[in-house]
Amino acid sequence: MSEETCNHDCSACGESCGSRQAPMDLKAPLNEQSHVKHVYAVVSGKGGVGKSLVTALMAVKARQAGYQTAILDADITGPSIPKAFGIKEHATGDAEHLYPVMTRTGVEVMSMNLLLEKTTDPVVWRGPIISNTVTQFWSTVVWGDVEYMFVDMPPGTGDVPLTVFQSLPIDGIIVVASPQEQVAMIVEKSITMANLMQVPVVALVENMSYFKCPDCGKVHHIFGKSHAEEIAKKYGIETYCQLPIDPDLATAVDKGEIEFTMNDELDPIVAMLKKMDNK
Repeated sequence: MSEETCNHDCSACGESCGSRQAPMDLKAPLNEQSHVKHVYAVVSGKGGVGKSLVTALMAVKARQAGYQTAILDADITGPSIPKAFGIKEHATGDAEHLYPVMTRTGVEVMSMNLLLEKTTDPVVWRGPIISNTVTQFWSTVVWGDVEYMFVDMPPGTGDVPLTVFQSLPIDGIIVVASPQEQVAMIVEKSITMANLMQVPVVALVENMSYFKCPDCGKVHHIFGKSHAEEIAKKYGIETYCQLPIDPDLATAVDKGEIEFTMNDELDPIVAMLKKMDNK
């Protein structure tokens, strides 16, 4: 094909000519005062399965393991992350930069709710503006030195997840599910999207997997049979965890004290990330 007849649609053309260009790099630049070693996105196919809870717990567990950790809250319209940590102050900034809020145990957090005049104010924005805000959180916030950043994603496979996958250097995703059959099907959509974006799925977390009676010790599967193992096997996910229904954890989140909870269900994921880092 000659350059005179080329329609410049290189994606649909198998020829090699002067019009062909290298694939466009859509990655957003990191703030020049920051160094972020690893970025993991926490995703779910639908809302209400505990994605923000898992994001917060992963940051807490990594911090307890001695790592510098941060949370980029890409769920722009949701206040869950600041609430879980009991953050009441606003994030600060100057003409060029924003500065994250540090939790009591040293987790850096940037969330839209930390920039609102009132925490109860709704964020009534269209998709492109929300997506641009997520990119600005990556490029404008002075994160400093971070070893593990966890991105709390909005549910689904729309504009913001696509922006995060394309704009941030995601090392992998942690998928959150609940036991219901329908949720399992929706979660598979998130896994398929990650595969299309060539982002590896490193772990699966099934939240509300069971309830253990504090009196008799019997385990009850309130939301039905667990599907974590079969989904993990189907997609070759080596690490999966099950979080129980835990009233004490729910109370700690409501009180903003998630940093001071004691649980070990997510320890296998922290160990897996450490193992990957040492390779």
